[in-house]
Amino acid sequence: MHILKICFISITLIVITTTTTAQSDYRLIESHLTAITKTDGYRHYKNLPVLNQVAEYIYNIFGQYADTVYYQKYNVEGTEYKNVVCRFGTKIDKPVMVIGAHYDVCGNQEGADDNASGVVGVLELARLLHGKDVSRPIELVAYTLEEPPFFRTPQMGSYVHAKSLQDAGTPVYGMAAIEMIGYFDDESGSQDYPVKPLKVVYGSKADYILLVKKSGYGDFVENFSSWFGNAKTIKTKNIKAPAKLQGIDFSDHLNYWKLGFDAMMVTNTAFYRNKNYHQTTDVMATLDIGRMAGVINAIYHAVLHIDKQPESKKGTGKWSKKKSSKS
Repeated sequence: MHILKICFISITLIVITTTTTAQSDYRLIESHLTAITKTDGYRHYKNLPVLNQVAEYIYNIFGQYADTVYYQKYNVEGTEYKNVVCRFGTKIDKPVMVIGAHYDVCGNQEGADDNASGVVGVLELARLLHGKDVSRPIELVAYTLEEPPFFRTPQMGSYVHAKSLQDAGTPVYGMAAIEMIGYFDDESGSQDYPVKPLKVVYGSKADYILLVKKSGYGDFVENFSSWFGNAKTIKTKNIKAPAKLQGIDFSDHLNYWKLGFDAMMVTNTAFYRNKNYHQTTDVMATLDIGRMAGVINAIYHAVLHIDKQPESKKGTGKWSKKKSSKS
């Protein structure tokens, strides 16, 4: 009670016990990470050739699996930047679900965890969704310009995408940002928190993935989280907290929140765990490919089954069935 009074936070914990039928491909994960991080230069906003090289790579991978692929281009001070978008599903009677990750980096670093790991998650999700009969339209988006100096500005790729949905009057079920899913540590003391009481609740080991939600979340977040946990492919914890808690909005989901859409983040908690954050040491060798695959499998499980009722919810009266959040 004391912790809840201080932080206004509620949590749940799901421990891995079984596996889902979907399987991420370790070889492809490593191949994608290599292609994105081992470029001749760094994919930040000042290095447009490399940024475009990575965008083209993402476009080509999306093109192997998706029904539709396109660049969402926009201009910032005379320079053209672009999101890469692909779409699955022909059921236009249901609101769209968005899963996205940013492909740019902060400076002269490879950015393996931040955020090549998230982009690879989206690329693998495209492969896993190929040929599946999805229950609603799904947009997978690789965003540009998430990092400073554009963070929290309308120049963020995720703001451009979210605003385009709002302007078009597109009904949106919800959005999940995949932000740093590759770094884990089983040592005691490896996990930090924005406020000390959280360590008592969540523990001191950086051995889990966190589903981040703000207070007052909607049906998409509720149902995505339920199915993510139902997959049981990765140790999972949940946090619901006010947006003012430091780090709770440190990714692309913040722009969907800003425009009134239901949204959340899937993360390993970034700098609260990974001390390579925004450093030259954020390289592939520091990532746990096995647990990263577990996260991707859980995302796929959630996306594929989100309009079904998991066994854990039957008879509880807690399953959310609304068709959309604010559009």
